[in-house]
Amino acid sequence: MKKSDIAKRMARQSKTSIGQAADCLDRLVQEIVAGLRRGRDASLPGLGKLTVKPNGNLAFDREGTRRRG
Repeated sequence: MKKSDIAKRMARQSKTSIGQAADCLDRLVQEIVAGLRRGRDASLPGLGKLTVKPNGNLAFDREGTRRRG
């Protein structure tokens, strides 16, 4: 799914313009990235969780699955 697809869906559901929805989406992504840089994990309900590992790398754990090893 592309950013424009997500923005269109957000605009339709929130009854705002596509531009406003795209701006909100950009702010959301910026907040998630800023939190990850500070070492905070980010839960994405329905998708999974972005986790910052001790070495600084990111891991994505899909919701409903478990990582092995």
